[in-house]
Order: sequence, then structure tokens, then C-alpha cells
Amino acid sequence: MTTPPDRLLELARTFDISTSYDDWQGRHVDVPEATIAGILAAMGVDAAAPDALESRQRAVWGRTLPACLVVPEGEAAVLVAHIDEGTDLDVALELEDGGRRPLPRREGVSDTRTVDGRTVSGVTYDVPADLPTGYHTVRAGDEEGALIVTPRWLGLPESLGDSRTWGFAAQLYSARSRRSWGVGDLGDLTALATWSAGELGAGYVLVNPLHAAEPVPPMEPSPYLPSSRRFFNPLYIRVEDVPEYGQLDDEERAGVDALGQEVHEELDGKDVIDRDASWTAKRAALELLNRAQRTPEREEAYRAYRELHGEALRQFAAWNVIAVEHGNDYRQWPEDLQEAGGDAVADHIAQHEQDLDFEMWLQWILDEQLQRAQARAVEAGMPLGIMHDLAVGVHPGGADAWRLRDAYAVGVRVGAPPDPFNQMGQDWQQPPWRPDKLEELAYAPFRDLIRNVLRHAGGVRIDHIIGLFRLWWVPEGASPADGTYVRYDHRALIGILALEAQRAGAVVVGEDLGVVEPSAREYLAKRGVLGTSILWFERDGEGNPLPAERWRELCLASVTTHDLPPSAGYLEGVHVELRDRLGLLTRPVAEEKAADEKDRESWLDELRGRGLLGEDATLDEEVTALHRYLALAPSRLLGVALTDAVGDRRTQNQPGTLDEYPNWRIPLSGPDEKPILLEDVFRSERAAALAKALTADIDRG
Repeated sequence: MTTPPDRLLELARTFDISTSYDDWQGRHVDVPEATIAGILAAMGVDAAAPDALESRQRAVWGRTLPACLVVPEGEAAVLVAHIDEGTDLDVALELEDGGRRPLPRREGVSDTRTVDGRTVSGVTYDVPADLPTGYHTVRAGDEEGALIVTPRWLGLPESLGDSRTWGFAAQLYSARSRRSWGVGDLGDLTALATWSAGELGAGYVLVNPLHAAEPVPPMEPSPYLPSSRRFFNPLYIRVEDVPEYGQLDDEERAGVDALGQEVHEELDGKDVIDRDASWTAKRAALELLNRAQRTPEREEAYRAYRELHGEALRQFAAWNVIAVEHGNDYRQWPEDLQEAGGDAVADHIAQHEQDLDFEMWLQWILDEQLQRAQARAVEAGMPLGIMHDLAVGVHPGGADAWRLRDAYAVGVRVGAPPDPFNQMGQDWQQPPWRPDKLEELAYAPFRDLIRNVLRHAGGVRIDHIIGLFRLWWVPEGASPADGTYVRYDHRALIGILALEAQRAGAVVVGEDLGVVEPSAREYLAKRGVLGTSILWFERDGEGNPLPAERWRELCLASVTTHDLPPSAGYLEGVHVELRDRLGLLTRPVAEEKAADEKDRESWLDELRGRGLLGEDATLDEEVTALHRYLALAPSRLLGVALTDAVGDRRTQNQPGTLDEYPNWRIPLSGPDEKPILLEDVFRSERAAALAKALTADIDRG
């Protein structure tokens, strides 16, 4: 491999593109020139242009004020303005609460550049350390920038106090009840939360991402490849809980009920989650409900919701309206409809105002049912309530990529480099945010989606939180192994995350598994963001099980995760057999099985050594002992996969696959792999016994 030219390396560093890295085996890797050039192109940079570096400098020095400056509270900072040499400039700060403070200028200049024939000086202004947290505005003449002051520390909300708590982790779509239309819904989430709080003492329920999907089939099964992360998926609406259901006349209600009955007849007991069939019927029912008369009070509440979300809601709804007619991927639409702010889109929507209103109404109904789920969970005694999951990115042809088109890189995909569990790397098929564009937008898209996901929640899990530090970008056409890292301003992103969570009174859990720089985990802990500990991955420097007492306090600890089989399946080694069948192994299956059995046996030996497991234990006893081990750790949050509570064996998702395995379509099942309903869970002696064993050890700890 030839070494990229120095000029290309300098250009890459300017855009925070890694030109080398250490892989999961500790080997140093130099990034190929083609990868660097491809990623620069995705940022709108022609690496071959002779003035590429100069263009970047002109863009930075051509602004008087930085677009955005993010600082932790209590920390003094400096703001560098770019002004014509020899001139003066008054800079003032307008606080979020309405106050105003001038910023003092320092003597001298920090640097000087020539920009379009002008000599421009860098002039430094002091930002005081006593500013309140919030979103403030810096003004200088006609130009403005953002100054965001974030909490130094987030930690756990006051509702939890100094105690520890546990909760179920559930894939909501799989947790069906007799009332749900083939897919678990927000009524089911409410029931799961109130039952687990009241009967078992759970403190939260963690659910899969509930982000918005496509408006019409075919629907993407992965909740981690949504159309929009800011808005929610109406598939999860409980139709009968919409207040207007009670306003229907007998004939109209019979029509809605008939749609539900058809779904039950088709999907009840089916061994696969069929989102398309469920949503087709549910959408038809909701269209009937949307036409029902609303009370003046509800009409006002709907108006207030539309006003709160403004243009973002209208644009999201517009994407849905157009998608119904032209398909779920905006890249396949007529060219004039691919521009969210274009005249053609405005003309199209003007002719479909009723359809636009329906899409906005769906989001309002979701908002109401999400609020109800959180309120009922807290009323039942949960200190946290519902914890949502935030996906890494969005579908490249979806609503967010369309309405925020300039903020996303084109021609690259997000993924992950090879690691011990996915030795060929991963391609997540998502476009990454451009770091430079996020800064230009003062991180508005990021803070808006965090604010909305926490609107009715006690916490949020950030999938692959290391992506706020660096993301693995893969040029289109290349394999996942042929990418490299692009760095983000993690101080800004983590700070904004903490600010929104603090305002919501919520906890933040970062999924920090896989290839992670130690400094990233240290930084998250320093800012009070919890990490994630999965028992199977917790090992010391010599590869032995890490004693529970040495696990992190600021983390959510669990035995398994949705990318692994439930504990019963893992103990039986089904993950090795599955990966072998799918061609995902890079070493002989016998070698893989031997290594996996050794790893599992080391944990069982640890359990026996702690007196948690006998020599002739059953599979159920092994699963219980694994969860009792969690309670020995100082971790503030403990998690139990709902699949473990019912003895399920099948994994929900096999990374590295698309349709080779029915990812995200496995219904909650018993040990016999036959689907079960939530009502069965609520009566399950196995679930009650597992929760009792865990909580007894938490109380003793």
C-alpha cells in the first residue's frame, strides 16, 4: 500500500478524518488514499483540487463569529472573532432568559490571514465562567452565533436518589398482548411498566427505538434504521386508546373493530412479526378515527402540539405524504420533489393538506400515548419510568435525510470496523452527519431529537455512543473493513445531551461496547453519563471474568443484549451455530466453538466459586445465577432482558446480516420457541422467580 501524499493527509486532518488507526487486534493500519479521498468527497471536498486547503481556510476565516461555541458551566472560555485588520468590533451575549452581557476584548490578535484580498485578524473575547446553562446567542453587528453552556455533570436524577434499581429491556414490537394488532404497542408498554413496577419492583422499562418508520409497506424491520429519529412510529399506537374511538357511532366503531379482528385472525400466534399487515389495518382504522369530531379542548391541544414542533413537523409530515404516492425512498422520487424546501414540494402539499394533517395528527396521538405510558409507570412506583433507545442514524432515503439533507454526508455509510464478534466489520447502511454542518447549524438537529425523545421519558440509551466521538465511515462500494474514523466534537455533543437530559430530569446510558478508546469511557464517566456492561464481555486484562466488585458504578449492567441470543440460547452456544450457518466466521467452526465454550465455562466457574451455582445446575438455574451475579456489582442500574424472564432462546438481531436472518421479527417466545403473549408473562412463575432472585440480592447489597 502506498502512503497518501502529505497534502492529502493534511486535508484529512483538517476535516478530522483519521489517516491511521489501531484495529481490534492491536495492529496499526494506514488508511488507503482512496478511502480518504472518498470520505472527503462525501464532505463536499475535491481532494484533487489544488486550492482545497485554501478553500477550507477561507470558509473558516470568512465568518466574523464562530457558528457555535459549546462550553461546560463554570468554565471560562475564549471566543475568537475574525475582523478586518485595524477595525474594532463590539461583541455581546444575549442570554436565553433575556439578559444581555458584553464580552470584553483582549489586547492584540491571535493570528492574521488574507481572505479574498483582505487582511483578517483573529481577535479574542473573554467568555465569563459564571454563565447559566442554556442556549445563548452571541451578536456582533449583523452577525450572530450560538453559545451553549452545558452541565459539567449529569449523573442520576433525584428521583432515584442514592439507590440502585433494575428494569426489563424489551423489544416492544415482539411483546404482544391479546389487545395488540399483531405488534406490541404503547398500551402493552404501559401494562408492562405498571405490572413490573407494582408486582416486581422494577424501576424502569428500556424499549427498542420507537423512531418513525415508513408510512406504507414495505416497512423496514430494523428499529435502528428509521425514517426519522426525531418523530415516532405510529405502528405503536393503541387504536382503542385514542379518545375519538369513544366518539364513533356504532357503525364506525364496528368498522374499526373489524379491521382489528382481521389482523388478529391473520397474525395471532404467527411465528414472525408482520409489520406490513399490522400497519395496513391500523392505518386504515386511524384514518377513520382522524375524521371523528374532536372536543374543543382536544382541538386546542392538537393546535398547541403543531405549534410546538413547527416546521420540522410539517416537513416530516410532507415526506410521509409524498412517500405514500411515490415510495418510501426519496432518492427515487421525481427530481423536483427531492428538495424539501422547493416549490414543487410546497405545491404538492398545498394539494394534500388533509393528508398532511393526518400525518401530523398521528404524531400527536403518539405523543399522548407516550405521555400516558410514562405517567402510569411513575404512578406505579418507577423512579425512572420509560427509557427510550436512540438509534445511531437514519435510513438514507427517509424523512430526516430528506428534510435535513445538507447535514448528512452523501456517498458514504456508517458502520463498524472488524471486531471479535463481527470479524468482517459491519455496514449499517446509514448516512452520517457531517461534523462541519452540525457545527454550522449550532447542533440544532441533534438537540431537537434529544429533546423530543426525552419529552415523555425518564431516560435514554444512546446506541453506539462512541459515535458521538468518532464514527466509522465507509465509502460506497467499499467493504466495511475499508473505512476509517471521522471525529466529531464530542465535548459539544455530550454537553448538549447532558443539558437536555438535565432539563428532562432523565438519565443517559451510553452503549459503549465494541472497539472503544479508553479515553472515551473516561470522558463519559467524567460528565456523568452511564456506560454499559454486558456480563459476557466483562473480562480483565488476562481474559478472565472481571469480578463483579470491579465493574463500573456508573453503568447499566445486564447479562445479554439484543445483538446476542437470550441467556438460555447463549449458554447453549446457538450464536456460534448461527454465525457459522450464515458464513460470518473467520476461523473454523470447531475452533470458534471451543473458544466460546471455554469463555462460557469460565463464567460458570466464577458463579460456582461465588456459591451462586451448584455443579449439576439446570439451564434455568444457570440463567438465574447469572442475574444474581449482576447484583454483586456496584452498578446503579441493572437490566433483565424480557426474553430471559420467559426462557426465550432466539436472538432478535444477528449483526452483519440483512434478510439472511429474520432480524427484528422474532416474537417473544417461551423455551419451546412458541410465541407467548404479555398476559402469559404477567402470570409467569419463571419471570417472577428471576425478578425475586435479583431484587433480593440488590436489597442485600
